[in-house]
Amino acid sequence: MTLATETFTFVADLVRKRSAIQLEPGKEYLVESRLLPLARHAGMTGVDEYVRGLRAVPRPVEYEKVVEALTTNETSWFRDASPFKALTDHVVPELIRERPVTRQLRLWSAACSTGQEAYSIIMALRDSAPELSVQITATDLSEQVLARARAGRYSQLEINRGLPAKMLVEHFTRVGIEWEVSQQIRRGVTFSRHNLLHAPPAGGPFDIVFLRNVLIYFDLATKQEVLRRVQSVVRPGGFLLLGGAETTIGVDDAWERVPVGRSSVYRLNARRAA
Repeated sequence: MTLATETFTFVADLVRKRSAIQLEPGKEYLVESRLLPLARHAGMTGVDEYVRGLRAVPRPVEYEKVVEALTTNETSWFRDASPFKALTDHVVPELIRERPVTRQLRLWSAACSTGQEAYSIIMALRDSAPELSVQITATDLSEQVLARARAGRYSQLEINRGLPAKMLVEHFTRVGIEWEVSQQIRRGVTFSRHNLLHAPPAGGPFDIVFLRNVLIYFDLATKQEVLRRVQSVVRPGGFLLLGGAETTIGVDDAWERVPVGRSSVYRLNARRAA
């Protein structure tokens, strides 16, 4: 069954207004697959009928469910590997070199999904720089994924997606058919709901921000606004880590690209920052 044009237009407009994510024509299949469970839960025969009901009688709670369903992103442990290598081999040593008396790091994991990125950061730094005190503020738009992140429990399938066996043994406990992150690791992360279009979360100023695979969903103006908000809570000389297909070049010149191995990180240039 083909999704009605008016259904897709309504949903795309709702998601854009609530999250700034652009759903371009051609993503009808995504809307159909993500909203079908909501439609069935509401007793509807399909997504068109479900959305017609939302258009006829505005329901803010249901709107939130729609936005969450369409903004839940892919995640895994140590995703793409290179940003974590850049973190441990370049970013943190550079910060320690410049601030030798500082033994505390504050990081922001934005759009953290179900928590694998934030927990991966903590585990990586425990191995590479155990002398540091690390506190991570991890945020996401979806309360549903945040609840899972806070619980710190993952299925065997999720564990198999990138988690080294050594870290599984050191930092996880088997609970029934799931694996639970240790309290020691979880204490280093605070999860909270946050929309990147709003004021930055508490917990800063931050030394390092992970904002990976998020900017690709925004138009240029929104990218610029998000990066301005990020730089407002990053210490001078702090670092920004983006997804492999993302860059600040041509978007915000307050950030200086720093090549690290096969990837790049971005450093806040205090002289150019607004």
